[in-house]
Amino acid sequence: MPISRVRTLSGGAALLGLWFATSALADQPSVDWPVHGGTDLEQRFSPIKQINADNVGKLGLAWSAEFDSNRGQEATPIVIGGVMYVSTAWSRVYALDAITGRELWRYDPKIAGKVGFDACCDVVTRGVAVANGRVFLAALDGRLIALDAKTGKPVWSAQTTDPAKPYTITGAPRIVKDKVIIGNAGAEYGVRGYVTAYAIATGKQVWRFYTVPGDPKAPPDGAASDAILKKAALSTWAGRWYDYGGGGTVWDAIVYDPELDQLYIGVGNGSPWNHKVRSEGKGDNLFLSSVVALDPNTGAYKWHYQQTPAESWDFTATQPIILATLKLDGRDRKVLMQAPKNGFFYVIDRISGKLISAKNYVSVNWASGIDPATGRPIENPAARYDEKPFAMYPSALGGHSWHPMAFDPRTQLVYLPTYQFVMMYGNDPMFTFRPGTWNTAISSELQTPPDDPLELKNATSSFQGRLVAWDPVAQKEVWSIAHDSLQNGGVLATAGNLVFQGTGAGSFEARRANDGQLLWNFKAQDGIIAGPVSYEIGGTQYVAVVAGYGGGFGIGEGAEKPTFRPNGRVLAFRLDGQAQLPKVEGGIAPLNPPTERFTDTQVNSGRLLYTQNCYRCHGAGAQSAGVLPDLRRSGALASRDAWRAIVRDGALESRGMIGFSRWLSPEQVEDIRSYIALKAKIAASTSTEPSPPTQP
Repeated sequence: MPISRVRTLSGGAALLGLWFATSALADQPSVDWPVHGGTDLEQRFSPIKQINADNVGKLGLAWSAEFDSNRGQEATPIVIGGVMYVSTAWSRVYALDAITGRELWRYDPKIAGKVGFDACCDVVTRGVAVANGRVFLAALDGRLIALDAKTGKPVWSAQTTDPAKPYTITGAPRIVKDKVIIGNAGAEYGVRGYVTAYAIATGKQVWRFYTVPGDPKAPPDGAASDAILKKAALSTWAGRWYDYGGGGTVWDAIVYDPELDQLYIGVGNGSPWNHKVRSEGKGDNLFLSSVVALDPNTGAYKWHYQQTPAESWDFTATQPIILATLKLDGRDRKVLMQAPKNGFFYVIDRISGKLISAKNYVSVNWASGIDPATGRPIENPAARYDEKPFAMYPSALGGHSWHPMAFDPRTQLVYLPTYQFVMMYGNDPMFTFRPGTWNTAISSELQTPPDDPLELKNATSSFQGRLVAWDPVAQKEVWSIAHDSLQNGGVLATAGNLVFQGTGAGSFEARRANDGQLLWNFKAQDGIIAGPVSYEIGGTQYVAVVAGYGGGFGIGEGAEKPTFRPNGRVLAFRLDGQAQLPKVEGGIAPLNPPTERFTDTQVNSGRLLYTQNCYRCHGAGAQSAGVLPDLRRSGALASRDAWRAIVRDGALESRGMIGFSRWLSPEQVEDIRSYIALKAKIAASTSTEPSPPTQP
């Protein structure tokens, strides 16, 4: 499959990165989506304009392809030479005919079910990388696997993490010259972050850069980061942070700059979140919550910009990074743009790493702004929750998370999916570090939602997801649209004056880029959170997106109504497409409240234990959004023995539900059952669902 890549500059602002390819599937020139962000600059802008604001109303489904899992779907497809390569839950990879959706091959790395517990935010993957006839998969269990692009057969595999530690990988690898670059996740579980380069040909490690210092009494890592960690980072830490791992995982943003030959990585939060516990409340804790520039050839440090010094709120800087050239004060500046969790939109000089500007893109109460002289936030002292809890926004969900944003070089606007969500932060006086499970040192009691359905609805009524068109030069909102769900998906901009985006409520939408007017929508049968792409084969433009709910918010969401989730799908659209989605079949198990009586002491204990151990997968307040089982409907809920076999003994470990015997006593397991029993009874008392049979 001979491929040549042709790059051109558009107005000095964007590499369009057109690939022209010929294959058995597509016997005509094609415009592909060859890398994660469309081009190395990761602007997620397609220059194709066959589908445009005037004719998008004729867009129809060209084909759909179903996966074998209904877990979270976050992948961006890669399309090269008529073939679509896409990853799905549990790190499985599919190669599909990009014209028809016909499956060419699939690969299953056979992730052990228990690894799912180590993934804070669902068993997701955000995509693969393709180069030199190989498909590169970063698997959930830490393996980097090279597959033959024609057959899907493994060529080599490298274990990038210590399997004895709770690392996972959910981000997409990036190709830089003859190397493939990958980071990892798992900060809350007690790990130390790093990013690594491997040789494309052999899988041999080339270099590694750690983002936080290790135990100062230990020997140097022998890594590219040794010198800068000793010189600049070590003095910004205190206490015994290394016992907690420190955090700083690079779980998403890894961007190569071909214009400056630099690599930018976005660094995550601390472990635990609470700065007072992690570092005795001292120091900035470099390089947490930072953008770091590296030499892609050696991994050597070049510069950094820390967005949230002494990070204490899960304010990661791992969100997508876009590279562009903007005209600022009458001259062209090479910049990177990022909208991280902390709520401020940053424009940073790519050459020096210096802040150009930063303004809040959502409502923010933890800081009043960013000091332009120092680049540091002007903090609200109360946000540190030293003396009392603080109701903060944005929350740990962030004003924006991993969902891709897009930049249109024509409109000079960034299209940004945002959250508005309030969270209570407070010290946990009972905190004890538990390796291998969730560690924040934030009071779980403050995170527990009210049991009363009306009170819960009122508490969450202000939560909102929006699509915002942001002017990065003027640092202001141009237009925005409120969605009917908190979670809204990744974004694609096209030369057809269009912005495509999915929503958590299951709509795939096209809006006019300059004013946000809704021009077309498609009901996808399930939520869409992944980023769309566009490609052209044989003179026909396609827009494609992976449909399927889940992810960190999706599994932790407290859903008001029970929902059945079908398997994920790739949806591909073209003008006058006539395909139809198959009918979704499946139902929801009935509520299953036990007939036993539990004490108030048991229920109150169970409420806190559920928040500490269970809600991140089974939903806040035991109200699942349908990605993982709703425990109020579990067949085991009515049986003490069956419940214990699953929750404590791990009877369902092969399916991802490990046993909690390391952390929970039999009495605590029963307390959790008592709380979920209460929630099942409350739901049954207000539900119109048929009552289950009386239990003996």
